[in-house]
Amino acid sequence: MKNTWISLSASAVMLLMASCGGKTIYPKYYALEIPPPPARAANGARFPGTVAVRSFDTAPYLRRGRIVYREAPEEIAFYEYRRWADDPAERVTTAVIDSLRASGLFSSVKRYDGQNQQDYLLVGRVEKLEEVDYGGAVAVTAKLSGELVDLHSGVTEWSGDAAETLKIDERNINAVVVELSQALRTSINRLLTSLEQQPHASNR
Repeated sequence: MKNTWISLSASAVMLLMASCGGKTIYPKYYALEIPPPPARAANGARFPGTVAVRSFDTAPYLRRGRIVYREAPEEIAFYEYRRWADDPAERVTTAVIDSLRASGLFSSVKRYDGQNQQDYLLVGRVEKLEEVDYGGAVAVTAKLSGELVDLHSGVTEWSGDAAETLKIDERNINAVVVELSQALRTSINRLLTSLEQQPHASNR
C-alpha cells in the first residue's frame, strides 16, 4: 500500500510540473480555397443529358485529416498539428460541380443523391494532395482522376486523370495551402478539358 501511495504521489507531482512548465499545443486548421472556374462561352452541351457527381473518393492516407508532406518519393509523413478544417474531397467535389455547370458540357449538373435518375454519373478520386520536400525545391502536387458512366447502358464513356505541381516561394504552411488550392484548380480544369475532348460521347 505504501509503495502504491508513493507511486501515485510521484505521478501527481509529474503531472503538476508538466501543467506548470509545459505548453499545450493545439492543432491549427486550414481550408482549401479553390479558385472559381474560368468563364467559358456556351457552345451547347457536349453530352446532351443530365449528370450526377458522386462525392470524390480519396487515397486512404489522405483520410486522416492531417496535411501531408513527403521528404522522399516512398515516404509519407503528416503534420501533427496542421490539419484540414474539412474534408478536401468534399471541397474538390463542390469545385467540380461548379466547373461542370460553368462549362455547359451537360444540360444539368447535380450532386449524386443515390438515385440513378440522371443520364450520366461522374465518379472521381483525389489521388494526391501533398507538400513535396525533395528534389531540390519545396513544392506541392495535386492529382485527380475520374470517369463518366452512362447510366442507361452501363458503359464508361470517359476516364482520365490530371495533375499539377507548383513550387513554393515561401516555406510556410499558409503558402502550402494556397498553392495546393491553385494546383487543384488547374487539375480540375485539365480533367474537364479531357472530358470535353472525349471523342466517343454518345448522342442522346
